[in-house]
Amino acid sequence: MILQQYPTRLPCGNRVLDLSHTHVMGILNVTPDSFSDGGRFAQRDEALRHAARMVAAGATLIDIGGESTRPGARVVSALEELERVAPVVEAVARELDVIISVDTSTPAVMRESARLGAGLINDVRALRRDGALDAAADTGLPVCLMHMLGEPGTMQDAPHYDDLVAEVCSFLEQRIQACASAGIPAERIILDPGFGFAKTHEHNLSLFKHLPALHALGLPLLVGVSRKSMVGLALGKPVGERLYGSLALAALAVSNGARILRVHDVAETVDVVRMIAAVEAAE
Repeated sequence: MILQQYPTRLPCGNRVLDLSHTHVMGILNVTPDSFSDGGRFAQRDEALRHAARMVAAGATLIDIGGESTRPGARVVSALEELERVAPVVEAVARELDVIISVDTSTPAVMRESARLGAGLINDVRALRRDGALDAAADTGLPVCLMHMLGEPGTMQDAPHYDDLVAEVCSFLEQRIQACASAGIPAERIILDPGFGFAKTHEHNLSLFKHLPALHALGLPLLVGVSRKSMVGLALGKPVGERLYGSLALAALAVSNGARILRVHDVAETVDVVRMIAAVEAAE
């Protein structure tokens, strides 16, 4: 049993996320080069249709990203990212009853997405880009801070840790303090251990095994492992055959207290979450 230390009510723009239970966040990549579905949803109308399918399947958040952060991904300009993301945020906000999360490290994208109806900023760089802390603070939205060393292009170049879990926790603590200094209180922060970011396969497995240790930070956890290489390497499966491994990790994440699961396969993951909830609610 994980002891909850944070408020269960998280205001996300004009909606509220109830953190007393686990939510499924559907991934909507509007990039041509993401590792799993690159290019499939780059056009606004197809992106909106896919978002609608995920909401119908039970997603309570849609995470819209316009910059691929896979290992070796190229950097995109702020304008290019904004042109990809803004029309989709605007369309989803207008058409669907869902919390919009924007997967971005770019201050201009944070500000414009918030104006268009986004409810959460999900930053793999933990607001370390110039101007990102101030931009996030100005929006008034909650933020998800992820652990990563370096940049996506170089993060997998022999990452090393003397004490993996302690160093991940220390990094996240430092970013929580940076947020506090910028006017973002802990009550508006979600934490992501950053599976697959500056971590070897062994690092990913060990960090997942010790996931409960991150609850010492006292904030809700987001876990994103859907279709990632840690599943592929453990099972010897290509990206398109990683559903069952991803669901196994989803179940483990829920049992270890994760409050948001960031996934490609929404309907299947929602079934996992609901089944666990049914058992936990039984006498």
